[in-house]
Amino acid sequence: MDCGIITSKTVLLLLSLIFWAAGVALAYVGSYVIKSYNNFEDFVADKYSLIPAAIIIGVAVVMFVIGIIGCCATLKESKVGLGFFLLIILVIFAAEVTAFVFGFIYRGRIKGDLEKSMSDVFQKYDGLNGETHAVDYLQTQLECCGVQNYTDWTATPWYGQHNNSVPQSCCKANATQCSGLLSQPELLNTQGCESKLEQMLQGVLSYAMLVILGFAIIKLFGMFSICVITCRSRKHDYQPLYA
Repeated sequence: MDCGIITSKTVLLLLSLIFWAAGVALAYVGSYVIKSYNNFEDFVADKYSLIPAAIIIGVAVVMFVIGIIGCCATLKESKVGLGFFLLIILVIFAAEVTAFVFGFIYRGRIKGDLEKSMSDVFQKYDGLNGETHAVDYLQTQLECCGVQNYTDWTATPWYGQHNNSVPQSCCKANATQCSGLLSQPELLNTQGCESKLEQMLQGVLSYAMLVILGFAIIKLFGMFSICVITCRSRKHDYQPLYA
């Protein structure tokens, strides 16, 4: 059995295993969402919130089936099966390339999008609404205060209505005596949230793009491997991988 066929089949079998692994991971995520929903169903009025979880599990099943098709088609060298496998890989490869391009474009727009949206949310902070919870969570998790820096709070309605102080979520984690007054900057997180959030999003997006690129390269090798097997002369009619 020639080295090219062995390599091609190995790549395709590896690709099938990746589909299986991805299917198992998605099935776990979908099951976790459903389990979480069931634990708090008394607090959730919208029953349609289960739809995303059902879709995730459906995709997981499809990916698992695709992995089986790819594995069987590779071992049997079925032109029909490999052709179908190639079509699926092409579709997913195109989607990954599109996602990579959009990710690259969006990286340059993160800063501008954040600046406007964050300013609007901070202006709506009143200590009770949904924006309040979002801001408090952001400032606590990222250990930041304000958009550009902690003095940004002086331009918000909250500051004037609460004795010229910033929210408690601006206080440092170990600052038990923090009252939110700007006269005690040593007790506050003074760095703005925009730069920290931008850095975090840039990091997440960069990681996602690397993962997408890695999977795209694997699929590129997979497409090449299918071509090697299907275009092989039929006089070597069948060469099992273990030969």
